[in-house]
Amino acid sequence: MTVEVRHLRGFLAIADERNLTRAAALLHLSQPALSRTLAQLERDLGVQLVDRSTHHLHLTDAGVRFERSARTAVQAFDDAIAGAAGRPAPLRIGQNWSATAYLSPILRAWRTAHPDRPVDVVRVEDRTAGLADGSVDVALTRGPLPDDGYRCVVIDHETRVAVLPAEHPLAQRDALRLDDLADDALVLATRAGTTTAELWPATHRPRVVADVSSIDDWMVAIASGLGFGVSVSSTAALHPHPDIRYVPLSDATPVPLLVAWPRRGAHPSVAEFVRIAREVGAGRTAAVSD
Repeated sequence: MTVEVRHLRGFLAIADERNLTRAAALLHLSQPALSRTLAQLERDLGVQLVDRSTHHLHLTDAGVRFERSARTAVQAFDDAIAGAAGRPAPLRIGQNWSATAYLSPILRAWRTAHPDRPVDVVRVEDRTAGLADGSVDVALTRGPLPDDGYRCVVIDHETRVAVLPAEHPLAQRDALRLDDLADDALVLATRAGTTTAELWPATHRPRVVADVSSIDDWMVAIASGLGFGVSVSSTAALHPHPDIRYVPLSDATPVPLLVAWPRRGAHPSVAEFVRIAREVGAGRTAAVSD
C-alpha cells in the first residue's frame, strides 16, 4: 500500500468541497491531477470513496466512514511536524454553510492581532462544522448544537429567508409569512442546516419532499422546482443563483450564530479566538443598528 498524506489531503478537499474543480483549486492542483490522486487512493484501499455518477459528487458509505479517520491522521501528522519544528499547532476553525460573511472579518482581526499564530479553515457540512468528528478546534456554526459536549457563545442572530424556485408564484413578493408556505413542498438539508418542519405549527406544516445530504444538492433541488427551502439572510448575499429567489420571512424566529468549542481539551488559542469573534459580532450588530 502506498497511501501518503497527499492522498488523504486530496480526498478531504473533495469531501469538503463536493466538487473536483474547487477541491483542486484549494490544493493548487489541476483537476486531472487530483482525479488521479483520488483514483490511486481508492485503488490502494480497494474501495470506492467518492460517487462520481452525478454532477455533484457524493461520498460513498465507505467514504463517509473513511473521512473521520483520514482527518484524524492528517491532523496527527501536522501536529507532529509542528511540534518537532517548535511551531504552535494551527488553530483549526470549522465553518458550515454561508459562514464566510462572518468568518472573514474575524480572520482579518485575528491576523492583525496575532500574525504569528497560524490558523486553518475547514468547511464541514454538519451542524457542528467539524467539532463532532474532532476535525476542528473551534467552529462558527448555527444553533442549537445536537448535544451538550460543547461550550458556545452567541455572537449574532440572523433573520430567515424563504428560498424559492424563480418561477414560484410567491417568488416576487417583498416578504412572506410562514403560513404562506405551509401548503407547499419543503426541501431540507438537516445534516448542515437548521430548518425542520417544526418551524411551522404542528397543525399546519408543509410536506417534506426531500432531506438531502449536502447544501449543493439542496440548492439544485430548489432551483429545479422540487420545493422550497428556508435559510438565513447571509445565504442570499453569498450564494446568488439565477433560478432561485430569496424572500424575507417576517414571522420566523431568528437563527443564533455561535462560536463553539469542546468542553474538554480546548486548543490554547480558543479563548482568544472567542474574544475576537465576540468583538467582531458586536461591531456588526452596532453597524446594523446605526
